[in-house]
Amino acid sequence: MRWMKGLLVAVLILIFASAGTAQSKLKVGFIYVGPIGDYGWTHAHDQGRLIVQKELGVDTIYVESVPEPQVEPFIDKMVEQGAKVIFTTSFGFMDGTLNAAKRYPNVIFGHASGFKRNKNMFTYMADFYQIYYLNGLMAGALTKSGKIAYVGAFPIPEVKRHISAFALGVRAVNPRATVHVRWLFAWFDPAKAKEATEALIAEGADLYAFTEDSPTVIQVSAKKNLLSFSHYSPMARFAPQHVVSGQLVHWERIYLDFLRKVLAGKYTTENLQNVDYWWLLGERAVEMGGDFGVPLNPAYKARLQAVRVNTADLGRISVFDLVNRRLAQMAKSPVAFDPFTGPIRDRKGVLRVPAGKTMSVLELTTMEWAAPGIVGPWPKEP
Repeated sequence: MRWMKGLLVAVLILIFASAGTAQSKLKVGFIYVGPIGDYGWTHAHDQGRLIVQKELGVDTIYVESVPEPQVEPFIDKMVEQGAKVIFTTSFGFMDGTLNAAKRYPNVIFGHASGFKRNKNMFTYMADFYQIYYLNGLMAGALTKSGKIAYVGAFPIPEVKRHISAFALGVRAVNPRATVHVRWLFAWFDPAKAKEATEALIAEGADLYAFTEDSPTVIQVSAKKNLLSFSHYSPMARFAPQHVVSGQLVHWERIYLDFLRKVLAGKYTTENLQNVDYWWLLGERAVEMGGDFGVPLNPAYKARLQAVRVNTADLGRISVFDLVNRRLAQMAKSPVAFDPFTGPIRDRKGVLRVPAGKTMSVLELTTMEWAAPGIVGPWPKEP
């Protein structure tokens, strides 16, 4: 009988130990502005969530298509569900997340793309401005009409920064080319994206870049045999003969790094005031290409090799080589080249970045001015 009692005690210990492990398992919440099937920004964040869940063994929950002004009730619900870390993944969630962070001091919050923080709220961004510049170099070389289109989601600093970086790249290769912008005032709206693309086609733009979380711009422009650059997720398969390159993100690199530090006790609800992940090519949080591992559609290599430009630091060089050299320079830590190093004037001729100065992260995340060559409305333009 004694051996049976011993076995029973052992079983009970195992059960209670398992229960304790389950109770102590970290629950992480993700709040998305669009649907996880958008194949853009939200899709990319959700891929990061799945990787985190698999590699760290944490529990994750998410809610999709949350209207930006209404984020707080969704945060409340996640807290009720036991989430101890909550990531809000859109610029418009910033103020609501800050309010919630103050209301729930025992919960850790992360906000993507913003600049406001709290002792229990950090900010993070895997930013594309370096890659937009590289795509701009290619666009300037490949355009025949000199009119390049950009379909923008919302006129917020993030999107303005990316369009300006793109335009700076275009102008570095093709000083007379222009970038024509149409705003959707939506993150995910294929119907509006189609309408905007068709309007830009009618205006004579022959190359397309965009911020909208579907492959619509690529598909519509490809029907007219026009080239494009994809956005956020690997979209080359939607128009394999027409996608030149694009931007790809690895949100999992930030999520894994941060959550490992939470699990290790390094990051707590008391020490996040100055934590800001601003991860770029050097941190491998982003990569150039329309598909992972394919930085450039090989069909356009010869055309880029045929166009040569003069540079201050590299001499006369083909655009193909220039893209690769700049890519290598920007992947270094510290970077050896930054597109937002002065002198840079805005499209009105106002000096925005003095010679020898590089824009700070705060200046980039609050940027409102438009680079030379950008054509179209620009809300809040200084």
